[in-house]
Amino acid sequence: MTTLGARLTHLARGQVHLCFDWAPALTQQHGFIHAGMMATVLDSACGYAGLSVMPLEAGVLSIEFKINLLAPAKGQSFRCEGVVLKPGRTIVVTEGRAYAIDGDQEKLVATMNCTLMALENRPGIAAV
Repeated sequence: MTTLGARLTHLARGQVHLCFDWAPALTQQHGFIHAGMMATVLDSACGYAGLSVMPLEAGVLSIEFKINLLAPAKGQSFRCEGVVLKPGRTIVVTEGRAYAIDGDQEKLVATMNCTLMALENRPGIAAV
């Protein structure tokens, strides 16, 4: 997230917001945020939301996600929200939404459905 300039702006049980600003290094050929960059931040927002409902000693890995790109990601900044839909002991289902922000205007530009797996007692995998 440091490479993309993403920062945690909201954290509650089952909910996370990550925000980042438009930067030329994150864009595709038309100047919109690249779909891969958007997917990365949405995946992390969903992952941190899922992690927030898991045991403290657990780590988390995404095991599946689907992204819907609804509009070009054009804006000054972006907010990616992750929310837990169905918590479980091992598997957690989350949903993500990405908004482009231009001044006072916000536009939904992408959604994600993400399935996560809790990992406990695995060498090299720890909670963040």
